Amino acid sequence: MSIAPPPSDARSLRTSPVAPTTSSAVPTSPDVTVPHTVGTAVPTGTRGFEFDVAIVGLGYVGLPTALAYHHAGTSVIGLDVSQRRLETIRSRGADLLEDDRVRLESAFLADDFVLTDDPSMLARAAAVVVCVPTPVDEHLVPDLAILRGAAATVVEHAVPGQLLMLTSTTYVGCTDDLLVRPLTERGLLPGTDVFVAFSPERIDPGNASVSHEDVPRVLGAATPACAAVADEMLGRYARVHRVPSLAAAEMTKLLENTFRAVNIALANEFSDICRTMGIDVADVVDAAATKPYGFMAFMPGPGVGGHCIPCDPHYLLWQLQADRQAAPMITQAMTEIAARPGRVVDRTREVLSDAGRGLRGARVLVVGIAYKRDVADLRESPALEVLERLIAGGAEVGFADHRFDSVRLHDGTVLDDVVDEGAFGADVVLLHTRHSDADLSWITGDQLVVDTTYRAADLTGRILL
Repeated sequence: MSIAPPPSDARSLRTSPVAPTTSSAVPTSPDVTVPHTVGTAVPTGTRGFEFDVAIVGLGYVGLPTALAYHHAGTSVIGLDVSQRRLETIRSRGADLLEDDRVRLESAFLADDFVLTDDPSMLARAAAVVVCVPTPVDEHLVPDLAILRGAAATVVEHAVPGQLLMLTSTTYVGCTDDLLVRPLTERGLLPGTDVFVAFSPERIDPGNASVSHEDVPRVLGAATPACAAVADEMLGRYARVHRVPSLAAAEMTKLLENTFRAVNIALANEFSDICRTMGIDVADVVDAAATKPYGFMAFMPGPGVGGHCIPCDPHYLLWQLQADRQAAPMITQAMTEIAARPGRVVDRTREVLSDAGRGLRGARVLVVGIAYKRDVADLRESPALEVLERLIAGGAEVGFADHRFDSVRLHDGTVLDDVVDEGAFGADVVLLHTRHSDADLSWITGDQLVVDTTYRAADLTGRILL
């Protein structure tokens, strides 16, 4: 493969060759000072490398991470095996916050920001950061194929003096399995020849209220020397919180997202309880959130999407099976989350029945299919299962979300975005995701609306999930 060309408005890529070191000595630089550790090389900088950092995987985590590093004055290689993804980024079609769009434009004008699909470029960077998806399969078993492939590529092209860091959410011990041991087998000893760390990603797509620089990065490393090098690299744009080991850092991310999963499941349960008692759960959550301690607000909804909450706890549950360790609270929470889209369809059927008709033959318009507000992201979106279940129930189904021209369901069915929502003639409108720019003026006061967002009090006659 060859280096993918930069955009037409970017200056040329620097092409001066870099000769990787052949000993365990680490490139040095006067601007970084790290204490010497007996038995290790002195990790003191990035001289000898053409770029400071290479980001492997330019998706919803990798691209903003690359832009955060570059904005902080760091030279960056962005590597992705998908030419389609690279072209989407170059054509300004990537789904980014406005601040990141500005950063991307600035990066395109620089000669120290390069997009490529050539893995041999990794040898030119002082640090290599892996930001690839870690999904689960249809049986909720971790699918490590992408991460294994990315890690193998990183190990293959590793050179002495590099920092190699995983950020993808995974099981405890993964960094040892995919980086430390393979590197050692190659003759590159972590802490002496190369430096290995794990720092879980903390990016909230679509959330402009918190910048990358304001979110601390948790860091665990293979050795103290590895921690020192990784701390310096992460510290270029964020505050770093060190933990004693790779395993502690890996478990931190699993706790963060499992905490959210359990609380979302609880919020969903409270929504059902409140509906039975004739109470708007949003009023209750908002009131409880006024307490300045001991409570964190979680809103119920139609399900959970993205590649974090629906997936990450299953990495922990999967790993615990080997030790016959039960985690009943987590298991129940994930079971309830998985069942939520089915509850949405059941509730839609109930609403139609109360209005004197069945689901079969009813026209149902699902409004908003992204997994969360204000993102063009369908990963694990509960809307996909809702659409499939509605179709299986005999409904005539459409969706309205102008962030997507069409959507392909798991069974191969393709639905096109409904351009004129009012003309669709919906018997019931299912409000799944309400984007901030969504125009709902076409909804009439006498129209049945099932509100799964719990935040559409402005819609007359809406019916809560």
